[in-house]
Amino acid sequence: MDRFYWLQKMDANERNVHSQNNVRIYDGDEMTTFDSGELTLTNLKLIWKDSVQKERTLALDLSLVQKIDVESASLFKSPKVLVHLSSVLTNKPDGPKQKSQHNYIKLSFRSGGNEQFIKAFKNVLCSKDWEIINAAIDKPKEPVEISHRHVGIVGIERKIHEKHNKTDETVAQAFKDLDMLIEKAKDMVAIADKFSKKLQEKEISITDDETVAFKSYLLSMGIENPVTRESHGSGVRYHMELAKQLATFLQSIIEESGGVMTLSDVFCRFNRARGMELVSPEDLVNAAKMMESLKLNMKLRKFDSGLLVIQSLSHTEEEIIATTTNKVKDAGSLTSEEFARFVGISLALAKERLLLAEKVGHLCRDDSVEGLRFFPNKFVMLET
Repeated sequence: MDRFYWLQKMDANERNVHSQNNVRIYDGDEMTTFDSGELTLTNLKLIWKDSVQKERTLALDLSLVQKIDVESASLFKSPKVLVHLSSVLTNKPDGPKQKSQHNYIKLSFRSGGNEQFIKAFKNVLCSKDWEIINAAIDKPKEPVEISHRHVGIVGIERKIHEKHNKTDETVAQAFKDLDMLIEKAKDMVAIADKFSKKLQEKEISITDDETVAFKSYLLSMGIENPVTRESHGSGVRYHMELAKQLATFLQSIIEESGGVMTLSDVFCRFNRARGMELVSPEDLVNAAKMMESLKLNMKLRKFDSGLLVIQSLSHTEEEIIATTTNKVKDAGSLTSEEFARFVGISLALAKERLLLAEKVGHLCRDDSVEGLRFFPNKFVMLET
């Protein structure tokens, strides 16, 4: 009981957590005169207030609590909570008892409610709010420096001027770094182009997996000198040069795609390689239209559905139909999704290739609730 002190008022940072009426306090195992009162648990203290003499209010700092135990109720005994306490503080305020031989107290819950109180008690002890508050109080406050510069309108103008100068320096440094990056990028693209030519000439011993990885690196590096309106003017001349560069760029890519690529796929991959010098969809269509007349071994084609593709002239329509038909024969039957996944092309292009093979009679369809599925036309196979 010598850890308790008379409470005058609660602290500013204190808040109520749980309360229970008709609680008796024991000093160790000894009964006290604090027989029946309201026990309130806050985030910082245990507060006991006498039910009869309202001015008799005791408080116990939770920082002194080491652990708690529970005594179960019996036929003639109320449930109790044992609160084990640390040593008495030297600067403790006056309390009901100056010296006690016990290092624990008992709280007897004569009207029940002990389980809810114990649960709240454990949560508060785990949170240790008193440590956080004490740390904030003990932390020394940093002296506030009061600047006497930049006073009045002249000071405001000077501050704005300094901010503008700092912004200009940042922008200048950023563009300087960007110029250096562009110069280095040109060197890297030139080296990559040299390696690419040697790779085509088979002068370097490299595995198939390494070849695929290296080609992906080349694609990410981009085009060394992209055709722009600033460098090649506008109108027909610009579209002609753009068509030539597009054909060079697609030469190996379109072969890997089976000789046909949708214009949307071409647009994405071409602009990715060009970096910041992007091409508009209109310019790409105009350039693609010139490919066949410029004899670039590619042409722009429009399917019946309106889908625009770029087709390699080395892959004739008959070859594309034959390849599509053979894939369906090998699988037995295919949907557009399965064919796209099987060949590695877009879904729209896969459907157009299947419809093209169906149009010439090499495939037939089964249109059911499960979707559109294509089968080999066995009547044509019997005729051949």
